[in-house]
Amino acid sequence: MSFQKLIFTIVLAGFLTACASNPVTGKRDMVFISTDQEIAIGEQNYLPAQQQQGGQYTVDPGLTRYVATVGAKLAAVSDRPELPYEFVVLNNDVPNAWAMPGGKIALNRGLLVHLEDEAQLAAVIGHEIVHAAARHGAQQQSQSILLNIGLAATAIAAQKQNKYGGAAVLAAGVGAQAWMARYSRSNETESDRYGIEYMVRAGYEPRAAVELQQTFVKLSEGRSSRWFDEFFASHPPSQSRVDANRAQAESLPSGARNKAAFDRAMAQLRRDSEAYKANADAMQALQKDDLSGALALANKAIAGQSKEGLFWQTKGQVLQKQGDKKGAEAAFAKTISHSPGLFSGHLYRGLVRTERGNNRGAESDLLNSRKYLGTVTASYHLGELARAKGDKTAARIYYSEAAQGEGDLAKSAQERLQQL
Repeated sequence: MSFQKLIFTIVLAGFLTACASNPVTGKRDMVFISTDQEIAIGEQNYLPAQQQQGGQYTVDPGLTRYVATVGAKLAAVSDRPELPYEFVVLNNDVPNAWAMPGGKIALNRGLLVHLEDEAQLAAVIGHEIVHAAARHGAQQQSQSILLNIGLAATAIAAQKQNKYGGAAVLAAGVGAQAWMARYSRSNETESDRYGIEYMVRAGYEPRAAVELQQTFVKLSEGRSSRWFDEFFASHPPSQSRVDANRAQAESLPSGARNKAAFDRAMAQLRRDSEAYKANADAMQALQKDDLSGALALANKAIAGQSKEGLFWQTKGQVLQKQGDKKGAEAAFAKTISHSPGLFSGHLYRGLVRTERGNNRGAESDLLNSRKYLGTVTASYHLGELARAKGDKTAARIYYSEAAQGEGDLAKSAQERLQQL
């Protein structure tokens, strides 16, 4: 049997054995992943994903409890109420929300500030619950398996034809990875439609879903910011989605708005809106090397809300770039005190402590950062500290970890391994 025929046989066998009924739509979908595997994927990746996107919003824990209560109400009327749903608010400016397999759902505070009532919040959460309930993530993973089979065929064919087979595989892999980074249009359409149904089952006003899409369309107009692009790549707004939601909502009964409850839950975040804007402006100034302007804006943010660890982190980054290492360490200590479960505060203080020669303190901080999220930066600098102590075994382990990543530190780690 030729290789091409073998690939076709594997794909056909997978198609015939993996088709399963979609719990939401009732249609037959190709899914290779079991429910247990789906849940495990979500549980394994949920916390690291939160860390990479700012960590949980902690200034007002009551807001997260409120969002989780609304989420639980919608999950209870979903087509998969048995999933271990979780709902968190992330400390991130981007107006985004996402769902992982198994019902792990996150909403950014940057999205919440654009909502007007609980019904609109329910529209966001209902949409994300459908992604989990309809197994959209499992579908994407299953399609990735088929793509990888195709990439294997590309590799062998390319290697037979010319000496650039490896490059051909890399190019194909990058394309596949980019395509898998977002839900399909049909997934988004399903989430819109059935998310509205979940809203109605839970007693919410379905027209809020129309308003939500109108908000997204408005936000997308004239926006060139990278972080807006990040959201709209996976949640493409369009007038056609507004129209489809409106047509569906008009045929459904009216429901609750719960605006007063939403306003109470959002009160602290709204009061702090100017402080978050000042911090965002400080980060932009820092990127432009306007250090004095960045420091003034960071201090303004802290004056507006001193309990926000993110603001102290920004100040620490500015002070470190100004050469005030002692002040930077003190600022990062404030970050850790207000946001102890966020990797970046520990990482930044660890780095500034290495610059100040406090190797023991630096090692402790870098190790603590790895409890929440492993990074190339922490691994590389732990390798440097181990090498300085003469512990070549530990240094090799840390450098090997760092070498698996990308960027200048990964290359430096590879060089260190060769030296060792």
